[in-house]
Amino acid sequence: MDAQFVYIGLAALFGIFMAWGIGANDVANAMATSVGSRALTIKQAILVAAVFEFLGAVLAGGEVTSTIRKGIVDADLLSGTPELLVYGMLASLLAAGTWLLIASRSGWPVSTTHSIVGAIVGFAAVGIGIDAVKWSQVGTIVMSWVASPLTAGFIAFLIFSSVQRLILSREDPLKQAKRYVPVYMFLAAFTITLVTILKGLKHVGLEISVANAYVLAIVIAFGIAVIGAIVIRRIEPDKKMEKSQHFYTVERVFAVLMVITACGMAFAHGSNDVANAIGPVAAVISVAQSGLVGAKSTVPIWVLIIGGGGIVIGLATYGRHVIATVGEKITQLTPSRGFAAELAAGATIVIASGTGIPISTTHTLVGAVLGVGLARGIEAIDLRVVGRILISWVVTIPAGAILAILFFFVFKTILP
Repeated sequence: MDAQFVYIGLAALFGIFMAWGIGANDVANAMATSVGSRALTIKQAILVAAVFEFLGAVLAGGEVTSTIRKGIVDADLLSGTPELLVYGMLASLLAAGTWLLIASRSGWPVSTTHSIVGAIVGFAAVGIGIDAVKWSQVGTIVMSWVASPLTAGFIAFLIFSSVQRLILSREDPLKQAKRYVPVYMFLAAFTITLVTILKGLKHVGLEISVANAYVLAIVIAFGIAVIGAIVIRRIEPDKKMEKSQHFYTVERVFAVLMVITACGMAFAHGSNDVANAIGPVAAVISVAQSGLVGAKSTVPIWVLIIGGGGIVIGLATYGRHVIATVGEKITQLTPSRGFAAELAAGATIVIASGTGIPISTTHTLVGAVLGVGLARGIEAIDLRVVGRILISWVVTIPAGAILAILFFFVFKTILP
């Protein structure tokens, strides 16, 4: 009984530490487009993220959690020694959290998904054996890391190209913005609302049919678009500012839209990346309570809550460091560009969260920002910054694995 409390207590502690790291690093990436484009101040971004990251984690965070927990390590090989899985998951949480602390202090936008998957693969390969890792599942996850930035980049390229064609290249861009931006608002609200209903509400006991979900999403998105259209119509052109910045008033219209996409991005991120913190916690709790590896168990709501809470605390206490470095360095962002990147990244993350594939928010967002940059031409992108980001991504997996192996042997030695 004492060992059970020790395991669950350490899992909760390390889970909060890992969630803090996600908030400090990954959520900072998710909010960087809003802050970098001046659509939101840092304080406003933290407030938006706090509300919607927490809601995404608690309402929709259960879908991806099962993939991280069950998919990477072959549970059958641990049936005789369940304590090894406990040691390994504790080591993975502490390793990934430690790496995120180091990266966040250095201002590196790394992947929390990379961190935890690398850690789990490291402990399993060395602590149990190469055969314990389901390499086909790892391969699927690695492919999603390539596919997600490409998908987000392609969607962002299309969205911003449509913005350029329909609004920015026209003779009266403000008039066109007032006409088309409510349509973009509808698309953003529809995507986020639909996923909330289909994937999120079942975790709190509400079941809605697919047909009703689409109808409800359309109604809610239409309502948001109408409210947005009313707000946008009241925006008057600022002739003085437009002399120095031709699209000043148009960008103010997009800033309204970015508040919606920022909320959606935060919700999508919370629903997907909370699994990186609570997946291993859920595995430890399951083994500690049942003594069996692979025993089916739902993720307790308090675990989702500590995951969401840890993310919010990480963003509030440390997030501004990474926001400051990411928001302006890849390419120059305006609200219209930031909107295209956020909507594309949000849509990609939401699709992944719904299908249970753990993707990297960092990869997705960087891919989306690059897509927006490419729509303006390759010279609009700072390739040196992109190169440094890619190097930090490559280092993350081995760093997570090495730290997890060290912590695994420490826990194996000192824990009951």
